[in-house]
Amino acid sequence: MEAAVTSPKSVEPAAPARAALPEQGAEAARRGAPAGAPGAAAASGAAATSGAAAARGASRGLWISSTYFAEGLPYAIAHKVAGEFFTAAGASLPIIGLVSLYGLPWNLKFLWSPLVDLHGTPRRWLLGAEIALAVILLGLAATADSGALGLVAALFGMVAVAAATHDIAVDGFYLQALDKDAQAAFSGLRVGAYRLALLAGALLVAFAGWASFGASFAVAAAGLALLAGAHAVWLPRPAAALAPGAAAPGAAAAPGAAGLRRYVEPFRAFLRQPRIASSLAFILCYRAGDALMFAMSSPLLKDLGLDTAARGNVGGVGTVASIAGSTLGGVLIKRWGLSRTIFPIALVQSLAILLYVALAWSRPTLPWVIALVTLEQLAAGVGTAVLVVFLMRRCVDGYKSSHFAIGSALMSVSATFAGSVSGYLAASVGFTAFFAIAFAASIPGVVLSRWVPRE
Repeated sequence: MEAAVTSPKSVEPAAPARAALPEQGAEAARRGAPAGAPGAAAASGAAATSGAAAARGASRGLWISSTYFAEGLPYAIAHKVAGEFFTAAGASLPIIGLVSLYGLPWNLKFLWSPLVDLHGTPRRWLLGAEIALAVILLGLAATADSGALGLVAALFGMVAVAAATHDIAVDGFYLQALDKDAQAAFSGLRVGAYRLALLAGALLVAFAGWASFGASFAVAAAGLALLAGAHAVWLPRPAAALAPGAAAPGAAAAPGAAGLRRYVEPFRAFLRQPRIASSLAFILCYRAGDALMFAMSSPLLKDLGLDTAARGNVGGVGTVASIAGSTLGGVLIKRWGLSRTIFPIALVQSLAILLYVALAWSRPTLPWVIALVTLEQLAAGVGTAVLVVFLMRRCVDGYKSSHFAIGSALMSVSATFAGSVSGYLAASVGFTAFFAIAFAASIPGVVLSRWVPRE
């Protein structure tokens, strides 16, 4: 991941071309072309380099898309599909809100994130987690329609733990395999692929309404098993910029010593960054309002008269909008830089929550429901792209898996806490007032976006 402070040019379009120059020289050497060969030989070499760069870009795009789809699908199952499962089972609002506690592994994953850096490789952890997820989902497929809700709840918890570990590995692999310019350039694609997996989660809900939840989980298990097999074959094998456990630049002490000191050093390196207090506060607050809103979105749609299949379809349309938003966010950041986009995008994301206030208050017809959900999800997608780049900028070389895990875990703390109390709050004040409170909870993140490091 990038160092804590980087140049705004890290998201400019020209940067990846500069980063490719050493590889161009290597390509020429492999072809036996003499240095400075004139005329047709030079033109041929340039054409070959251009073709190799295009192929490399397509290959990168493929594995980035597939790994982040594989990251997003289990998240959708542990959050969206689990909530829909218990909503369809007739659970109370407080119980549905407690589904947010499946976010705890994402909150706590920083505790075991150093293991990915210190033992094995992110690639191996990635593949192992995908296989484990496929097995657990087969268990859900066998039990979801049996009425054994306690066992189903436990299996959802296992999905959450395996998925959080998979997140650490995928993010670490992305940061290890790409330089900082490419990380920024592909940020929209990775968020878009993740959002596409959330769309797949919505489609699983719609399929469950047509068939059964057991059948939906079987489909998800098959998909993750296929992805694990494909990744085992064609994921690249990048060499780490620093060996696992090597000292990061500026570190006061090398974590190469065995034991507790080696484990603790990634956390110390994260906390030594400039203006870390404002960064931590921003990460904790940025998605708080969205988290409250998301936890009660399905019960609201059910209250508006939408059945399981209809909620899945509306969620699918909204997720398509969020994919478009994340792609747009990546383009905006790449063109104007994080420093110029972080505040206005945070503000737009916050104001979009008011659309749910209007939805709960006016109780409109289905076309208006789709329109309002779509607009909110478009804004949420743009907002997610900003947060992803911000988290990448908070990482130090040598601890990329650990630091992104720490940042993303902190981000999910507010989602877990807010979601777990959302059902009690909505049951007490009603949906309209609840979503107004969600909007108020988003304001601190907007204010903090003016105070955090922007590079």
